[in-house]
Amino acid sequence: MISDIALPASRGQVGTPLIAIGERRDPSGPILEPDHRNTIIIIMGRDDMPDGLTLNKITSQKGIGITEAARRVADLGWTPSYVKEAMAFPTDYKISKAPRDPMKQVLRSYFPMQEEKDNRVYGALDAALRGDMFRNVEPRWIEWMKLFLAIIPFPEISAARSMATLGQLAPGDDLRTGFTMQMIDEFRHSTIQMNLKKWYMENYIDPAGFDITEKAFGKCYATTIGRQFGEAFLTGDAITASNIYLQVVAETAFTNTLFVAMPSEAARNGDYALPTVFLSVQSDESRHIGNGHSMLMSVLKEPDNHLLLERDIRYSFWQNHMIVDAAIGTIIEYGTKNRDKNKESYAELWHRWIFEDYYRTYMLPLEKYGIKIHHDDVHEAFDSIVKKNYVHKIAQFFSAGWWANFWRIEAMTERDFEWFESKYPGWYDEFGVWWENYAKLSKPGSVPITFADTGYVYPHRCWSSLVPCVIREDFQVDEVDGELYTYASEVDRWTHKEAFAAEYQGRPTPAMGRFSGRRQWEEVYDGWDLADAIQDMGFVRPDGKTLVAQPHLSFEEKDMWTLDHVRGHTIRSPLLALREMTPQQRQAHVEEYRKGFKIRRV
Repeated sequence: MISDIALPASRGQVGTPLIAIGERRDPSGPILEPDHRNTIIIIMGRDDMPDGLTLNKITSQKGIGITEAARRVADLGWTPSYVKEAMAFPTDYKISKAPRDPMKQVLRSYFPMQEEKDNRVYGALDAALRGDMFRNVEPRWIEWMKLFLAIIPFPEISAARSMATLGQLAPGDDLRTGFTMQMIDEFRHSTIQMNLKKWYMENYIDPAGFDITEKAFGKCYATTIGRQFGEAFLTGDAITASNIYLQVVAETAFTNTLFVAMPSEAARNGDYALPTVFLSVQSDESRHIGNGHSMLMSVLKEPDNHLLLERDIRYSFWQNHMIVDAAIGTIIEYGTKNRDKNKESYAELWHRWIFEDYYRTYMLPLEKYGIKIHHDDVHEAFDSIVKKNYVHKIAQFFSAGWWANFWRIEAMTERDFEWFESKYPGWYDEFGVWWENYAKLSKPGSVPITFADTGYVYPHRCWSSLVPCVIREDFQVDEVDGELYTYASEVDRWTHKEAFAAEYQGRPTPAMGRFSGRRQWEEVYDGWDLADAIQDMGFVRPDGKTLVAQPHLSFEEKDMWTLDHVRGHTIRSPLLALREMTPQQRQAHVEEYRKGFKIRRV
């Protein structure tokens, strides 16, 4: 029997020890040896209780404040001084100043808050079903949720994993608590998003697509773009990936379009489930932004880091623009049926949240610390949306390869045309005929629009972002390590050739990642028949012949495309074809590609 064993006072505690492992008061009693396999709970005997102190008095004592609790939790950290800790997640940055935890969060306040949020989320989903939401929601919108909810849980999980890298790199123990809370946040986000996807699948008229999103995510010719986004949180230099790319840019700048603009558009389309889930997610982002800024300020203290920060902020901002604007801009503009001319377009939302809020109030102040900000990149990103129709060209690309996806894409109508023309003057001249052709060719037995004689030229892929090179005049080609690659812009070419290299402007950067592998969907399926590629991706319904994807919203069996309707067409990789050309042929091809194309009616 174990009793009357004394415990040494914890650091900073005054008083008589209560328990000591390996110490005994009764010489005849056994010695308690440490045993990592067991947890032993020891209750003090009455003889050890100080006079006047009772259990009720102990439990009724007033608790300490959250700030003091956070300080004490951080004080529990223990970093051995007698051995150098191995760097499991390498970085080329120097970090000497311990960052502070700006939110002072502890578990006793964190878990009740998150539990209340979850209760509200699941209560709202139940209320949406009781209110017959699926009788009123727009099918066009729900179909695009198959894409969105296939992509977004993966970056959330990647963000959770990336907190382990920052937790190890941050000196001191203060912010590690903040990173721990963020890790739990990201797991929560992914979980409620996966549950939302399951909820849609169980209640929507056409669940096909929702049921295969996890398998489809890495195979679809559109979702590979999202995979590039999520993997960037984890690969390469740990500070580059987890702090700059994720926290400083993705969470601080682009979560407004992800988690605020998307829910707003969902509500306009009769979907009240997605706003409940994603506004609950967004409510955590202020803490994540605070974590990122605190770590950034710690990194800024070292002048040797400034060159790397300039590189990483430039790369991270541009790639977030390329990927997030491609996906979210397309869903918001082309997944909606609401054409209220008083609502903001994606370009207007971008100007308000990214240009005004992030660029002017977050990026520009970094210059006073000696960090060079590439202002021209921010302006070019905005111009690509407003003047070069980036989002609309991505939507055209998604619809061109509708058969290689796992959701339905409906043709735009006259009402859509009118709204686009009011928000983006000149839109119809460039895209109106395309969508009219798309509607005509949506009937089974038609030539898939990718292979129809419309004048459309299938785009190259950007090796850096995996987004198609749709702004033709910005198309770039360069050689890296003896191999040719294609890029959507000059910044994308710089990203691959200079930023992701073993040396940056004379400074060795061994921790920086590399782009490698068979990154492009077209390269994987080069030479394949469409029907065989669709079967290989698993985008076929249970009958073994009907495609999951459809170019319309008709749910009649007679209107459904099957494998036989797409068989006989061959997929070709523009990159592999470019590499096989002679230098003269390649130069002529690039010049022709940059001229663009003109859509003609079929």
